[in-house]
Amino acid sequence: MKFVDLGHSGLKASNVALGVMRIDGLADDTAAQKVLETAVANGINFFDNADMYGKGACETRFGRALRQSNIKREDILIQTKVGILDHAYDFSKAHLVAAVDGSLQRLGVDYVDSLLLHRPDALIEPEAIAEVFNDLQNAGKVRQFGVSNMNPGQVELLQHSVQQKLIVNQLQFGIMHTGPIDAGIHVNMTDSRSVDHDGGIIEYSRLHDMTIQAWSPFQYGFFEGVFIDNPKFAELNAELQKLADKYQVTKNAIAVAWILRHPAHMQVILGSMNQTRIAQMAVGSDVELTHQEWYDVYLAAGNDLP
Repeated sequence: MKFVDLGHSGLKASNVALGVMRIDGLADDTAAQKVLETAVANGINFFDNADMYGKGACETRFGRALRQSNIKREDILIQTKVGILDHAYDFSKAHLVAAVDGSLQRLGVDYVDSLLLHRPDALIEPEAIAEVFNDLQNAGKVRQFGVSNMNPGQVELLQHSVQQKLIVNQLQFGIMHTGPIDAGIHVNMTDSRSVDHDGGIIEYSRLHDMTIQAWSPFQYGFFEGVFIDNPKFAELNAELQKLADKYQVTKNAIAVAWILRHPAHMQVILGSMNQTRIAQMAVGSDVELTHQEWYDVYLAAGNDLP
């Protein structure tokens, strides 16, 4: 397992992490414990939560499973995200303070290593957030801060006011979600892939030493399903299998390796609760695709080059 220094903050995280959005769907706390221990046994030391996952049930189960496990709190990094309500996004001071306290209680920990603002609040007041961040950090409740699903302008607006460096931006990215790089490849073109929906977020993140955390790396569309072994994507799966055979790993590992091959030094957030697949995916950290192999997968996914 390789590691990445998140946003040059000193947080040394495995570049393959485990997201626990589905942990509340497991049979019981013992099953969740086994998932966490499997992740750690395969080199994963970073776990991604959010207060809205299962309306808090995922954080609660994660916390119980962690306490029940043989994993020491100081040996792992825990991240959570706040700001999403049922029918609104809320970055107000009152909500953020209450949300973080609620997350810490459910997780059963005194602090989280990183806290992300989950989705952009149109009514954001950066000065108020700066005050909250200072209070949370001074109280020892949060070590580092970041964002999720924000474009460069939104990051700049927030960073202008907060004292802490924003270390990560969690974005949907993977073989079947390549918008942030399509526009860069199709510069000076007029086709659909030339449209930049994200404001050059990958280039911005590299320039500002922000680590991109790639969420839902095995999904196509917006939670429409997985592409691995999906007959809709026969050409892509054939290419993945060819590379899997070459490197003696699974297609899951190649899908992870494809993301990690990008020089932005991203971190891949897995979403599986299957112990076998977690082990297969984690191996992708140690597979380094060639320049041409990366493009071969990109093209097999249905993309083109100008």
